[in-house]
Amino acid sequence: MCPCFTFEIITLRGVIWSSIEFVEVGLTAHLQRALFLLLVALATSHIANASDPDITSDFIIPPGINAVDGNFFTYTGMRGILDADTPATFNVTKATMAELPALNGQSVSYAVLRYPAGGSVNPPHTHPRSAELLLLIDGTLEVGFIDTTNKLYTQTLQIGDVFVFPKGLVHYQYNPDAENPATAISAFGSASAGTVSVPSYVFASGIDDAILAKSFKTDVATIQKIKAGLAPKA
Repeated sequence: MCPCFTFEIITLRGVIWSSIEFVEVGLTAHLQRALFLLLVALATSHIANASDPDITSDFIIPPGINAVDGNFFTYTGMRGILDADTPATFNVTKATMAELPALNGQSVSYAVLRYPAGGSVNPPHTHPRSAELLLLIDGTLEVGFIDTTNKLYTQTLQIGDVFVFPKGLVHYQYNPDAENPATAISAFGSASAGTVSVPSYVFASGIDDAILAKSFKTDVATIQKIKAGLAPKA
């Protein structure tokens, strides 16, 4: 049996597992290293493409449509939004692939976020397919995110400040001003970044109350009270 050795590659998120055995006979050290680096490149390229896939055309036309014009690439849903009355609660208006099909394959989307005065909050949430780059255009915001070591990073933003929320990490925004609303514009590196709201996904997902009570080291009555507070208002 010929002597050999094995390299194993595991991506940071466990997406790929690859192994290869290099037979010592007939392979130089340089060739062994080259093959190892090739495996690393293949693994990391998979991670880089784990969000929106690359397309092989300029843009994607939805099925059933034979030709498009400038209207196909235009979204008018945000006209007048900056002059509109301040909403009663936190509000987000999106321009994603769902609202603008021309974004399919373009790896970009936007959102306008409006926070009324008096402590409005965009609750802790994640975007599984993209980082978020937020530009504050009015008011003041307190923002923060938690990394995978459970460290909290916070900042108080003023008009013109830009803050990045890394991809997939839990984050939030909060307007502490009792009198003035705030408005921000967020850009995403995906046509469909996705949003996973922590409160609603945990407490409105159908997970058994007893399991949640044990997980949060409390009682069922407290869990049910939290669920009632998150229920849609009639």
